[in-house]
Amino acid sequence: MTHELKMKVRDYECDLQGIVNNANYQHYTEHARHEFLCERGVRFADLHQRGIDVVVARITLAYKAPLRSGDEFLVRSQVRKDGVKYVFQQDIIRLSDLRLACRVEVVNAVLIDGKLAAECPDLDRLLEENQ
Repeated sequence: MTHELKMKVRDYECDLQGIVNNANYQHYTEHARHEFLCERGVRFADLHQRGIDVVVARITLAYKAPLRSGDEFLVRSQVRKDGVKYVFQQDIIRLSDLRLACRVEVVNAVLIDGKLAAECPDLDRLLEENQ
C-alpha cells in the first residue's frame, strides 16, 4: 500500500544556505505518516485514549538532493510489519525534476498500557486490508 502527499517548502524551513534545514525532513515525513493513517481511519489520539501508543524507535534519513524555498515535493509512504516492529519507508521526491531528495526509514514500536506489545490490531487490520 502506498500513500502520497504533496507539500511545498515554506521560507522559514530553510537555513542560511537557502536549503531546507535537515530537521524539517522529519516534520514532513511525520505529517505524511499521520495523514496516511488518518485517511485509513487510524488516529494516534484515539489509540492513545485506548492505552495504545505507537512510538518511534529509530529513524534513518539519507539526504540525496536539497529542497529549496518554494519547491513542491511528494512524500511517498509505505508501511510493513517486521516482527514486532512497524516500519515506514518514505521517499521525499522533488516534483520539478522527480529527483529523490531524501529516503527515510521509521521503525515504530507499540506500547499497550506502557508495555511493549507484539501487535497493534488497528495497524494489523490496515496491513491486512491491503494485501
